[in-house]
Amino acid sequence: MSDALGLAGFVAVCLMAAMSGAFFRPGAWYLALPKPSWTPPNWLFPVAWSILYLLIAVAGWLVWRTAGFSGAGLALGVYGLHLVFNALWSALFFGAHRIDLAFGDVVAMWLSLVGTMALFAPIDPVAAALLAPYLAWVTFAGALNFDIWRRTAAAT
Repeated sequence: MSDALGLAGFVAVCLMAAMSGAFFRPGAWYLALPKPSWTPPNWLFPVAWSILYLLIAVAGWLVWRTAGFSGAGLALGVYGLHLVFNALWSALFFGAHRIDLAFGDVVAMWLSLVGTMALFAPIDPVAAALLAPYLAWVTFAGALNFDIWRRTAAAT
């Protein structure tokens, strides 16, 4: 029962981070931005993020289940920090329309995610591996964010 409640807690934390994306939506502003031809279709983003948030939750839960908060305090702290950067990105990009600050945030998210994976690996290698698709997506999202920022700056 405690394992199920723990997993539910990690899912809830990830849902809280995801709520930023539900609150700060792309809208007409995003649709009008100059984007590269390799921008994914809009329908892919919620599908990808739903899968990724589930992987993020399971990864955190596995580490917690293996070592607890006392044995994995630093790892879970960096995990939590990366979720803050994750939630902040939508507010910066879609909410404040600050593509530049959103890029800085995605860099911080990427770095904290790499740190999370490095700290998770000795505790539970499967947990670290579960974050690999997320790292790939954040890398891609960072490149897309940078390209949109570059195109927008060139257009003004």
